[in-house]
Order: sequence, then C-alpha cells, then structure tokens
Amino acid sequence: MRLAIVNGPNLGQLGRREPALYGTETLTDIVERARTLAAARGVELEDFQSNHEGALIDFLEERGPCLDGVVLNAGALTHYGLALRDAVAALLCPVVEVHLTNVHRREPFRRRSVLSAVCAGQIVGFGAMGYLLAIEALLALAARDQSAATSNQGGETP
Repeated sequence: MRLAIVNGPNLGQLGRREPALYGTETLTDIVERARTLAAARGVELEDFQSNHEGALIDFLEERGPCLDGVVLNAGALTHYGLALRDAVAALLCPVVEVHLTNVHRREPFRRRSVLSAVCAGQIVGFGAMGYLLAIEALLALAARDQSAATSNQGGETP
C-alpha cells in the first residue's frame, strides 16, 4: 500500500508560525511521525508540500494513479482552491482532509471547505495527531474495501 501526505501553503512554516495555535512541531517532525506509523503498518509513505496550488495539482495528477490514499492538509486553499478540489475529485483513491486546528471554532471563512465534499472524511482539531488518525482511517477504508471485494468474489452463480 502506498499513501501520500500532501500539504499546502504555509505548512512549511509549522513550528515557527503561530506556535500557540499550530504547535511547535515542524512539518518534518509530523511527517517523520507519520512515516514511523506507516512503516510499522507496512505502508509506503511519500510527502509533498508546496505554497502553490498548481504544484499540488501537478503532484496529485502525477502521483495519484500510484497511490492508495492521500492525507491532505491544503491550508488556506481549503476555503477557495476550486482547481485543487477538481484535482482531488479526479483521484481514484480516498482522500482524508486534515486540519491541525478545529476550523469550525475559528473565523467564519475557515469553516467552509470546498474540498470536504470530494474527500472521504475530515479530521480537524487534533493537531499533529490528525495526520496519524488520517492514516489509520485510510488503512481502515482499504481493509473494508478489501473485505467487500473478497466477499463478493464467487458469491453469485451465473
């Protein structure tokens, strides 16, 4: 199984950017924790971060066909990135939207996600642990889909 963690604008500043709000862990720290979990589960994990919507779309278009799931923290693009939304909708694998803070308890503009309708689910407000929860969710979805595919094989007679 192969997953990707994709991070949008300003997430490369984690650890320095508003640590009272976003915590002191860097994006590198978060990805390393996720890599440790993925390795323990026998999962390959790649990561990508960009401050540019087009670069995120390029990554998803290029790598998407090779992926079994995506953990996506699109940052501010969550609220207005319609081109990114379309790229996510085109993926054949599930995507879990992640936000470090509880966006529903913040400014009104942060409560609207143009991505959530095309994602398998959304995890908000658990800080860096949200990435780990998203990996667990993607693994559970894959196991459920595998189980459903196995139970449907040979079950019907012509």
